[in-house]
Amino acid sequence: RSTRKESSAASDVYKRQDILYLCLYFIERQRHCIMIYDNRPIGVFDSGVGGISVLRELTSIMPNENYIYFGDSLNAPYGTRPLDEVRELTFHTAGHLIGMGCKCLVIACNTATTAAVRALRARYEGVPVIGIEPALKPAVLHKPHGRVLVLATAVTLHEEKFHRLMARYENDADIFTLACPGIVEFVERGIIEGEELIEYLKQLLRNYIDNPPDAVVLGCTHYPFVRKAIDSVLGGHAEIFDGGNGTARETGHQLKLHDLCASPDSLGNVTILNSKPEMIPISEWLLKLPIE
Repeated sequence: RSTRKESSAASDVYKRQDILYLCLYFIERQRHCIMIYDNRPIGVFDSGVGGISVLRELTSIMPNENYIYFGDSLNAPYGTRPLDEVRELTFHTAGHLIGMGCKCLVIACNTATTAAVRALRARYEGVPVIGIEPALKPAVLHKPHGRVLVLATAVTLHEEKFHRLMARYENDADIFTLACPGIVEFVERGIIEGEELIEYLKQLLRNYIDNPPDAVVLGCTHYPFVRKAIDSVLGGHAEIFDGGNGTARETGHQLKLHDLCASPDSLGNVTILNSKPEMIPISEWLLKLPIE
């Protein structure tokens, strides 16, 4: 009898262990099935209101995310400043956004990307830092061996980063570049159409009006806001590209890669800040404009 009792007790122990192991197995399976969401904001910044063109793409693709946008209109435009000064301004803004609890940074400024993206990634190793570059690849692919005009700031066009990008496609298209001082100032004043802007663009693009390129690359985040005006001056003959959508898609990829996505049930929120507070209404107006 003693042996039977001992055998029965041992059997009960094994059964309890089996149940325990089974429970632990299902708990572990459930843990892997549960998504971990991060509703901290995405920090987006630019030398002024131009980066709103990227923010529009971000909110269109990921409306459930929260965003803090900072425009440094007080120091705009960055494209005419020395590179070291642009880098210093960019680091200051990035540190401010990180201090506000942003989970990743989107440099919605071609000039700031050129000046500081590598250094920012080195400083904030645990934080995804997404920059923007001129959308040269889709412009080149638009028409084999076509003529591509890149409009950008002088800093962007002169930097090695852009030269490497252009060298990648120099055998696939005839690529021309044009520095565009003045467009940023128009957009910062809220002027995205009208006779004054058209006359300026006619003078700027005078060498291309009678012989338009096949594609135009908008290499500054302010420029998409005057896309219609540029298209009008060139007679509607050129396909126009900008890097905003690609930057937004890359941001989404990085969020997934680092398990930083917001809950899909989140309504999403946008907070707009500016070093010149009077520029916030213009920023809000630009954000509401439809994406062309």
